[in-house]
Parts: sequence; structure tokens; C-alpha cells
Amino acid sequence: MSDLERRYLRLVRLFYPDGYRHERGTEIVDTYLALATPDRQRPSVADVIDLAVGGLRQRLRSVGATGIRPGARLAGTLALSTTTALAGSGAVLETNPATTPWFGFAQQGPLFSLGVGLWAAWLLAAVVHVVAPGRWTRLAIGSALVLTVAVIPLAAVTGLFRPPVFVLLPQACLGLVALGVPSRPALWLRLPPLAGAAAAASVSAAVLYGGGNEFPGYYGWPAGQVLPGAGVTLLLVTLLIAVGLALRDDFRGAWALLLLLGPIGMLTLRPLAAEIAVGLYGGGPNPTWTTLAAAALVVAVAAFILVALALAARRRFAFTRAAVERCAACGSPTGGDANR
Repeated sequence: MSDLERRYLRLVRLFYPDGYRHERGTEIVDTYLALATPDRQRPSVADVIDLAVGGLRQRLRSVGATGIRPGARLAGTLALSTTTALAGSGAVLETNPATTPWFGFAQQGPLFSLGVGLWAAWLLAAVVHVVAPGRWTRLAIGSALVLTVAVIPLAAVTGLFRPPVFVLLPQACLGLVALGVPSRPALWLRLPPLAGAAAAASVSAAVLYGGGNEFPGYYGWPAGQVLPGAGVTLLLVTLLIAVGLALRDDFRGAWALLLLLGPIGMLTLRPLAAEIAVGLYGGGPNPTWTTLAAAALVVAVAAFILVALALAARRRFAFTRAAVERCAACGSPTGGDANR
């Protein structure tokens, strides 16, 4: 067994449920080995993402949550549109030398902030989604997601400025959901992320430069106000889509709403942390690391519980429906009398 095959087997064991892995694991590995170049020693990033998505799909199917897949695709489109819109706004803030950093340091140009590369990576994902949807889009999203997490240790090592954690955390959560974006969407479904980024950048530039370059802070006012506003907007848009689809007996929107509740909560992390600080020990409105961590934990646990309850209810409904269909197939007493 080659090292490459051993690494693919390790990824299959990591991502796929036991039953499916024992049945199809060898076939999955053989497929990736057949597509790999002769000189490849390790699985590519795109292959790792594909295996992770495929494993998640099978785990959801094993718990009777097959209906969540269309909702995940819808949630992926909405999440990608939100991340790229925030990236468009963030790119304008990062590249404006007249703004001052969130922590009140001296003015720094865009080359001194790791946020420039971060927002550029998310904007690139929007472009890739238009020209090469599917595997390349997920690769671009995955790369931007890795960079979103990596800027924290990079800033610690290099001493360069970075966006604050309450900006990075919702971006990462939205990026995880964005990995479920459809592989072959129609052109009009590929345009919203790029259009949202362009619109957000235009609005941010108008606000930023319309007041004589007098702007109240790098990430203080913009992120503290824009992120909760983006969360409310995403909630309302998803809710409207869910209601519209439910009227046609299509529950993709409901699943999308459940999957987006966590990222929506993370977008309101800063005001939620401030409320926790005031409510618990009478702290000031500026959140601390402790209150940010507490708020993030509350949001994550609440979102997980809601999704778990929905999955359990879906599985229970599917089991009851199957039992009713089996009884109907056997023939009810009324049906038997009618046949006589």
C-alpha cells in the first residue's frame, strides 16, 4: 500500500460513517487514486474538501436527514453572498489610510494589515464561483476559510494588525456553511455573491469618503454596527425565502434557516457579549475576551441544540410515515371490507 493510498484511507475513516465506509470505502479510495497524478504524494486540498462534504452527506443520510441537503445548498449560497459582501466592505476599510485601527494605534497603511489578504481571498471566492462553480469554488472557499483562522497566529508572530476576533469568527462560521454551495447552479444563482460584494464595497466607499475622510474608527463603529445589521438582514431574507418555499410545500428554506442560525448569532456576537458583561457583573459596553467567549459558546450550543432537535423530529416523522405506509400496504380493515 502506497503512502498516498494510506492517507486517503485515513481521510475516509475520518469523514465517513462506519457502515458506508466498510461498504464503499475501498471504491472511494480507488477513485481518487485513479484521478491522482503519478507524482502526487498527498491528497490535494480539493480532494480533502470533497471527502469532507461527501462524508457529511452520508452522515446526515444515516440519521434520516436526507431532506437537509437541498437546504444546505440554499444556505451555502446565502452564506457565500454574506461573506463576500462583508469582504467587500472590509476591503474598503482596510485600504483606506485615513481610518485608524480599532485599538487606537497610530495610522497604518493597508500593507500593515493582514485583513487585506483575507478579504481579497473571499472576494476571489466570489469570482471563482461565477467562472468555475463546484470543486474550484469549494477550494477557494476552503482556502479563504483557512486564511480566516490563520490570521490570528500570523498576527501574533508578525506583529501586524488584523481584524478583531468578533469579525473573524462570524466570517469563519459563514464560510463553513458556504462550503455547501451548489456545484452546478444556474448563472443567476452564481451572481449574488459577486454582486453583493460590489454593492457592499460601493456603499462602504460612499460612507467612508463622503464625510471628508472623517471616519469613526477602523473596526469600532463599522464592524460594531454593520455585523449585527448583516445578521438581521440575513435572518429576514432567509425567513422570507423559507416562508415562500413552505407555501409550496418546499422546506428547503426551513433547513437553510436552521443551518444559518449559528452564523447569524455570531454576527451579533459583539452586542451579545456586551449584554452579558452588563447583565452578569455590571461591566461596560466594550466586550472582553471572557464575554466574547461566553457569547460564542451560548450561540454555538443553542444552534447545535436547535439543529439536533430538528434532525430528531425529522427522523421521527420519517419513521412514523414509513410505519403508516407499511400498514396501508398490508390493508386496513375498512379497505378489506370494501374489497369483499
